[in-house]
Amino acid sequence: MYPGTFAATQPDKPAVIMAGSGERLTYAELEERSVRLANALRGAGFRSGDTVALLSDNSLRAYEVYWAAVRSGLYITAVNSHLTADEIAYIVTDSEAKALIVSAPLGELVTRVAERVDVPLRLAYGGVAAGYDDYDATLAAASPERPADQPAGADMLYSSGTTGRPKGIKVTLPERQIDEPGNPLLPLVQLMYGFDDTITYLSPAPVYHAAPLRYGACVHAVGGTLVMMEKFEPEAALRAVERYGVTHSQWVPTMFVRMLKLPDETRGRYDLSSHRVAIHAAAPCPVEVKQAMIEWWGPILYEYYASTEGAGITFISPQEWLERPGSVGRAGLGVVRICDDEGTELPAGEIGTVYFERDEVSFTYHNEPDKTRESQHPEHPTWATSGDVGYVDSEGYLYLTDRKAFMIISGGVNIYPQEVEDVLTLHPAVYDVAVIGVPDDEMGEQVKAVVQPASTVDAGPELADELLAYVRDRIAHYKAPQSVDFIDELPRTPTGKLVKHKLTARYAVAAG
Repeated sequence: MYPGTFAATQPDKPAVIMAGSGERLTYAELEERSVRLANALRGAGFRSGDTVALLSDNSLRAYEVYWAAVRSGLYITAVNSHLTADEIAYIVTDSEAKALIVSAPLGELVTRVAERVDVPLRLAYGGVAAGYDDYDATLAAASPERPADQPAGADMLYSSGTTGRPKGIKVTLPERQIDEPGNPLLPLVQLMYGFDDTITYLSPAPVYHAAPLRYGACVHAVGGTLVMMEKFEPEAALRAVERYGVTHSQWVPTMFVRMLKLPDETRGRYDLSSHRVAIHAAAPCPVEVKQAMIEWWGPILYEYYASTEGAGITFISPQEWLERPGSVGRAGLGVVRICDDEGTELPAGEIGTVYFERDEVSFTYHNEPDKTRESQHPEHPTWATSGDVGYVDSEGYLYLTDRKAFMIISGGVNIYPQEVEDVLTLHPAVYDVAVIGVPDDEMGEQVKAVVQPASTVDAGPELADELLAYVRDRIAHYKAPQSVDFIDELPRTPTGKLVKHKLTARYAVAAG
């Protein structure tokens, strides 16, 4: 199914609502506008396999562009609007986009990008932008007649670049029409979360990220309503659940932490009784944070582990998690394999690189054959990894320990920063934290906690000593930081992922 199905049966039902403004797009409007844009793209010479780049804030228009592309056999590359103009231009150019569609309210950024790319078709919505044609005028001039041939397209998203330059993640286009079954995510979310035409789904994260974009599309594929926040704010999220009778939602752990740190009076102000499925992913969730959320919201937290690459996915229900705290579940797509650095599969309980085995190669990195090979098992090319480290128990439940690239080796001992970060996350004086390895002449690396304090007034030697003691009381001393630095703001993507290579680079430079 796709929006055209529901444009015929429930034309006036909201397909998308903006949580703050209340602005909405009905299924009939989504269908007509995406058809018009699809016809405009065809008229401009686009053919199956071409790419459309989208640079947008959270906007109703984003899904018009999405559905126009994927009903035309095109790749859609949604680009992080928080990158610099040069970084965006790199992605647009690398993706070989023939169209760049932007949100004019992003201001000077879209103008600077236009100056840096050679793209035949450029459209701007939500206002006037130098270097772009008018999006609405282009749609008005295009035919509203649905094309007879609607080959299914796909997204080609770029990794968030938390460990280096973003890579385009490309799948082979499916050989089917848009109204034929074949989306591998859709039956999974229907089975696991009860996605159907009765749901109202809250998406508080940026639409360019894989999960918000793909899950929003799944909402449209079942005829539900997507409520999209303009941007995440803790109290505004609770307000949206109450205002729109949200039944389903998706979060990242940093959002949980921000909501848990709201005053009790604020947390208790909103009626969340409609809320029955709260999905979370994108980063490991500290056990104490998830326990606190379940105590507040009830056993409605459903976790999954996956990556933008889509190599595989695990799921865990709240009931399973309460029996196995810390697990991210068992495989729902692919088979989990844990391997050592040489590629030898490890038994249950031993830590290694997490691979997903599939029947065939599930993705490639666009224009990056060497990086594609690096993501594959040395002997099994259909086993793929995104670089995470973990182990499985005897029942096949996966537990993540950290990203391989983030592991600290101090005196020959492997230390996983995530464990230390999990301890510090809920300390009342900590607003945000990253744990990294910094150069050390004797040990190779030493463990350092970089803390964004809840109050800069408190940042100083006394708080640093308190935090070090707090960690040492809870985990082995050899894992604990040797020092704490305070920082105004940690480098995170808007989806909550730490960009650790920026921090480690600073300390590497400082160390000479």
